[in-house]
Amino acid sequence: MRSENLDRPLHSSELARQAGVSTDTVRYYERNRLLTAHRSVAGYRLFPPEALIRVRMIRGALDVGFSIKELQSVFEVRDSGGTPCHQVRKLGAQKLSEIEITIRELQSKHRQLKRTLVKWDALLSSAHGKPAGLLEVFARKR
Repeated sequence: MRSENLDRPLHSSELARQAGVSTDTVRYYERNRLLTAHRSVAGYRLFPPEALIRVRMIRGALDVGFSIKELQSVFEVRDSGGTPCHQVRKLGAQKLSEIEITIRELQSKHRQLKRTLVKWDALLSSAHGKPAGLLEVFARKR
């Protein structure tokens, strides 16, 4: 396995391999203006060496919930010489808030499903091979 070489342009396949993504992913990022490539004389995409770091930033941001559209906005500011740090921080705080809401919703569903399983077990134990009406539990008033 070759080590990373961050001092020369990278072909799509090299960038993809070093970043641990597919070449389709690299092209997708380029189409969505997250990466910029130049064409070689032969027409191949050539990415600047820092594109490897950019792909890793993209992957990390996507992993914690940033969207492609949000990253487009951030990188647009960044690539034009701006400093989107406060924007990134605000987006990160929004992501955390969304995750906390999702966690609470999942905890509620978890409790509800546990209670439902207890009811279903009681219905099954008294059904004696007949239909137990498990889903009908959801139709009853709570």
